[in-house]
Amino acid sequence: MKKRTGIILMLLTILASSYSFAQKTEKFDLTDLYKKRTFGTKSVYGLRSMSDGEHYTTYNYDSQSLVRYNYKTGKVVDTILNMREIGINGYSNYEFSTDESKILIETNYQAIYRHSYTADYFVYDFGLKKLSPLSANGKQQLATFSPDGSKVAFVRENNIFIKYIATDQERPVTKDGEFNKILNGMPDWVYEEEFGFNKAFEWSPSGNFIAFIKFNESKVKTFGMTVFAGQAPNLAQNALYPENRVWKYPKAGDANSTVSVHVYNLDNHETAQVDIGENTDIYIPRVRWTQDNNALSVFRLNRLQNKLEIIIANPLSGNSRVMYTEKNKFYISESVLDNIIYLEDKKHFVITSEKDGFNHIYLYDLNGKQVRQITKGNWDVTNFIGFNNNKKIFYYQSAEESPMRRSVYSVNFEGEKKKKLSKKIGMNNALFSTGYKYFINYYSSIDIPGQVTLHDAKGRLILELAMNEKLLAKVQKYGGVNKKFISFKTTEGVQLNGWMITPPYFDETKKYPVLMYQYSGPNSQTVLDRWSFGWDNLVAQNGYIVVSVDGRGTGARGEAFRKKTYLQLGKYETIDQIETAKYLRTLPYVEKSRIGIWGWSYGGFMTLLAMTKGADYFTAGVSVAPVTNWRYYDNIYTERFMRTPQENASGYDDNSPTTHADKLKGKLLIMHGSADDNVHLQNTMEFTEALVQANKQFDMHIFTNRNHGIYGGNTSFFLRTKMLNFLLENL
Repeated sequence: MKKRTGIILMLLTILASSYSFAQKTEKFDLTDLYKKRTFGTKSVYGLRSMSDGEHYTTYNYDSQSLVRYNYKTGKVVDTILNMREIGINGYSNYEFSTDESKILIETNYQAIYRHSYTADYFVYDFGLKKLSPLSANGKQQLATFSPDGSKVAFVRENNIFIKYIATDQERPVTKDGEFNKILNGMPDWVYEEEFGFNKAFEWSPSGNFIAFIKFNESKVKTFGMTVFAGQAPNLAQNALYPENRVWKYPKAGDANSTVSVHVYNLDNHETAQVDIGENTDIYIPRVRWTQDNNALSVFRLNRLQNKLEIIIANPLSGNSRVMYTEKNKFYISESVLDNIIYLEDKKHFVITSEKDGFNHIYLYDLNGKQVRQITKGNWDVTNFIGFNNNKKIFYYQSAEESPMRRSVYSVNFEGEKKKKLSKKIGMNNALFSTGYKYFINYYSSIDIPGQVTLHDAKGRLILELAMNEKLLAKVQKYGGVNKKFISFKTTEGVQLNGWMITPPYFDETKKYPVLMYQYSGPNSQTVLDRWSFGWDNLVAQNGYIVVSVDGRGTGARGEAFRKKTYLQLGKYETIDQIETAKYLRTLPYVEKSRIGIWGWSYGGFMTLLAMTKGADYFTAGVSVAPVTNWRYYDNIYTERFMRTPQENASGYDDNSPTTHADKLKGKLLIMHGSADDNVHLQNTMEFTEALVQANKQFDMHIFTNRNHGIYGGNTSFFLRTKMLNFLLENL
């Protein structure tokens, strides 16, 4: 009798506990995340500072209007333009002319690759209250006002054109553009992807010159893929005979586009070619005018990407000289390209460099002589924001407080007086007004969802623009974030940072399976003090601990840590993920035999290495759109970190998942988009063939016509459902 009573009491206790849990914590599912967007954050979008520095504009999607705000008060001043009223449909972006008398409106956006797209552009003249199409001769790209707002330059079908607004005249700058052969004013696929830009032309300060880069792709090999009819969108023309798309894609070790730099003179309609040297096996990742209309700067990077030169050229003659040279024993990061600015005094320029072991800001004169190092310390500048010419103050974001956090600072021209402008601990990024009198700060932390606040130049709070208090309260109903930072030392003595999300009502006396997430690519970070509530929390809600650790090669810890993986992508990153699994095994609440790992792109590559080279430590893995041998990937990215396969064959093959396919022990799900123009499906097909020949069982899903992001229609929802079900069944 006593035994039976004890059992009944125990059952009642369990039921009461379950009832209490159900009462306190609501459940959410994939529909909430990928269809309802239940946990979306409010923010301020499409913000542009106006030329007076006292006002800014944002786009209101509900009213389809451009709204003007006052910085000082944060209040709405007026509505500048209602898109419905002027007959614009399908708005996607806008740009003011310098004097703000006109606005360039972008509609009917259609993506090409990651950065490039075509669109229909319209010019609206505020004085005349007149809307005019930019061109009636086909969709355009990269439309940009001249400095005086009287003209617009744009690209169409690989050629550059100029539209003279007053006369409605359209004049070609180039005529030799040809698909898969010649591109004018726009980069080829690999430049766009790996140098992070899509506009390869620039107006001169006075507007009488246009400098541009010409890409000759004739010697670049093509890559093809099959595109089916599919759905969302449906390409009916491919129903019976699928389309075979081909484009130029230079793989590691292969030939690139031959590039040349030209300057078009609007006064006489002649084009001069700039002398960039005789070596054609180089990169020209940017052209940028100095403050002098007669001095164009051209950035020249060698094939190994460890020598950067800034060339100053005369736009009339094309004659040039090397102004600045920097060499690095590893490589020069592509991020430096947008951190080079020329000061209005026409005497100096600013650049960021890792030459003292950390990324810092330097001041140089126009003869290439270093004037001074502006920032110093064992920490990285993570974003050079800009320079106030009037007050001689630099603004930047850095990881000075922690690699996992970002703060905004100002420092004077001498680099001696530094001030922290952001007040909260976490991730801060500032968007300054014209003239640097105000800034809008975008902030979040692991505990606080996005906050957008308006400040004066000294950092004093003026107004809260978006705070997301309701979202924070909502998340608590669903069990909370339950995220904390962790840190441990590997057997090699390397200190690694990570975060851990535990299930709601986590009990340290119980044991839980673990899912590790990572990306691990060079200079990346997943371990940051920023807000996130979504997929990871859903996995945790299902009874898993979710962990992410940034291994060697990741960012904000100086050059030595960041470039440790040079010539051996995958080696040290895999060691560090295995070390993470070993560390987790020491925790009393971790089920040692149930540790899984997943990742996308570079993270997918790492998942496959972990599941093969670290097969004894991982029970299950999900690899999405992985690279499986760097021989299959593009040359700019790959050679930056690996040099060429001809120089470094073992570096490519020793850490290729395909080489280690026969070591697989755990359950593996691999997924890829059939139309991935970035990491080609070839990677998955070759790796899975190696698994088949090694008699290793695995699961695979290919998504029809999807690119590297694998989205569109119901695709994201399906992918995440498949991932969750796989984990529930195998981990």
